[in-house]
Amino acid sequence: MRPDKQSDIRRSDPADENRYWEAVVRRDTAFEGKFVYAVTSTGIFCRPGCPSRLPKRENVTFFSDCRSAEGAGFRACRRCNPDGISISEESAAAISAACRLIETAEQLPTLDALAAAAGISPFHFHRQFKAITGLTPKEYGAAHRAKSVRHALAEAQSTVTQAIYDAGYNSGSRFYEKSSEMLGMTPTAFRDGGAGTEIKFAVAECSLGSILVACSAKGVCAILLGDDPDRLARDLQDRFAKAALIGGDKEFERLVAQVVGFVEAPGIGLDLPLDIRGTAFQQRVWQALRDIPAGQTASYAEIAARIGNPRAVRAVAQACGANAIAVAVPCHRVVRTDGSLSGYRWGVERKLALLEKEARP
Repeated sequence: MRPDKQSDIRRSDPADENRYWEAVVRRDTAFEGKFVYAVTSTGIFCRPGCPSRLPKRENVTFFSDCRSAEGAGFRACRRCNPDGISISEESAAAISAACRLIETAEQLPTLDALAAAAGISPFHFHRQFKAITGLTPKEYGAAHRAKSVRHALAEAQSTVTQAIYDAGYNSGSRFYEKSSEMLGMTPTAFRDGGAGTEIKFAVAECSLGSILVACSAKGVCAILLGDDPDRLARDLQDRFAKAALIGGDKEFERLVAQVVGFVEAPGIGLDLPLDIRGTAFQQRVWQALRDIPAGQTASYAEIAARIGNPRAVRAVAQACGANAIAVAVPCHRVVRTDGSLSGYRWGVERKLALLEKEARP
């Protein structure tokens, strides 16, 4: 006999049930522990994030906990194991352990070694690792080594050569091949706070207030918005403590005018070389932002899915907050799942104003 949908069920109000159903459709693990859902056609109850085939809405009812579902005659799903440790939690724990292994190893472990330590096949491990972290094991190892180098150089803990080898690079040449991309300048200049690096900048006014545009030899490295020009200049100086900050000449001011023009009329487009500096994950997020057309928006969850890591919604939001190149890397086009506006580094009012400008024909 199948369980009765109305039997001993702790009912929620309709608004809660609609919210719970939406969570089931999204397989939203953020609702883990808040409810379980049962399927009357199968007699099984599951976690909100269960990867099993989505049931029909009319066959689903909700319980506050596993005991209530079991009391109504339902049995636990073997796939998501709602009354124990889920497969996703086991995978997350295994991948977390692999990350620690990568971070503490003198040299990047092989894929086979990492998979063996996790107790799963190399193919499955590689797929799970990328799904959870957003990076392949090799990319994660490279990003960690780069972070170690940046930290050692910034803290002046060692010589450039020592920092490179301590981070796990087998040779200096392999590091120097990508050092400019990784640091935005030579390792020595990075260690010295940008000493010897020239950054041109200028401040202008636009409908959003003050705007500072800064360029390195590679391209635009900062577009900052605010109300106080002096504060924007101090922010830039904090970012490049020992770089030579040079006021822009007339040619540079034309570039600033181009940026201001784009702010006022987004339809004209903005095609400028950018000097984007960040972790491998941040750069993937920022590239996804640049792919959002003017006049359109995307949710944090959609961006996470586009970069192949649907679980990294919070990390995507953090990457948006770390963006220092306003409008050119359009983090203002990212909104909540329901379409409402979330925080914006330069103020929600500016975010709304930018979106309204882009929505105009």
